[in-house]
Amino acid sequence: MKIAVTSTGEKNTSSLNPRFGRCEYFIIIDTETKEWEAVANPATQARGGAGSQAAQFIANQGVEAVISGRYGPNAYTALAAAGIQPLIISGQETVDAAFDKFLAGELEEASAATGPQLHGGGSQ
Repeated sequence: MKIAVTSTGEKNTSSLNPRFGRCEYFIIIDTETKEWEAVANPATQARGGAGSQAAQFIANQGVEAVISGRYGPNAYTALAAAGIQPLIISGQETVDAAFDKFLAGELEEASAATGPQLHGGGSQ
């Protein structure tokens, strides 16, 4: 299974970015092999619809679950439509720590948007 963690940097030791649609990077991790790769989020600077664009991007990467702190309404809807499980994490975590919590079954699945709809460079 592939999961994505929203990140501020290109390393698995980078800090988690709580903004799904406007995170700088997605760290994509294979849960079986523990191999990971950093991919830049092409929606970071989108004028609008960053959450939907980011969801489509990770769906195209074969991701089945994503770990982030906040999902706007458009992001949540797009993730649900793509069959991607949105997992919630709070606090200051590294990508590695978030992945460890995933493996331990400590993350809650979002059942609705967890943040407001924002436009033009806002957080989503």
